[in-house]
Amino acid sequence: MWPKSDSVSRCFSALLLASSLSSSPGGLGVAGTKHVMIPSTSFESQANFDADWNYNYPWGTDHNGAARMAKGQVALSGGAGAGTVTLTARKVTGEKPATHGGKQITIKYLSGAVHAKEHFNVSRGGGYDFAGEFRATTARGTWPAFWLTAVNGWPPEVDMAEWKGSGKISFNTFNTSSSVRARDVAYSEAASFHKILCEIRDENGRDVSAKFYMDDKLIDTQYGKGYVGQPLYL
Repeated sequence: MWPKSDSVSRCFSALLLASSLSSSPGGLGVAGTKHVMIPSTSFESQANFDADWNYNYPWGTDHNGAARMAKGQVALSGGAGAGTVTLTARKVTGEKPATHGGKQITIKYLSGAVHAKEHFNVSRGGGYDFAGEFRATTARGTWPAFWLTAVNGWPPEVDMAEWKGSGKISFNTFNTSSSVRARDVAYSEAASFHKILCEIRDENGRDVSAKFYMDDKLIDTQYGKGYVGQPLYL
């Protein structure tokens, strides 16, 4: 979960469906054990946070934008029952340039990012639910994101929620850099928290489906080719 500008999240959880899936009258059901990998209490104290999360990107402080991640841009608040993490960007000058794809990028901001200590690997017959409540800016030039990306190489990548400064929210699944399923929808009431849920399931032992929900409404269903067995960063 690596917002690249002002963003707030609370009540995040990740649920592993560590068993085969079966049909049920209400839709896709789960036969067997459910295991919570990241509980909804993970933002309620520093100790809880430290058990499940690390600061910055898994590979360091820089990525492909003009913001450099810094621990000081991440703040916890709220306590029991209302744990919240706030990631904030601020303008800076004089930072050493970042390098991405062989090119230098001028660093104009320090921002906050966190990533899960766990890796997430969809097994045959299994899947995950990733859920949280988010308040994210849609101001021009900002780029908050809640996403999964490959531990080894790239893709896979699933953008479970991405705000790119356009006034919209994006839901995306990458199969290659040019083969992308993307769905952009209007993002109203940016000052309020919104529920985000992504249900990822094994489809056939090789590929996965990703169902994207916002505020309990199904927005889109997308598919990732060859995602089964591929470890993912959150």
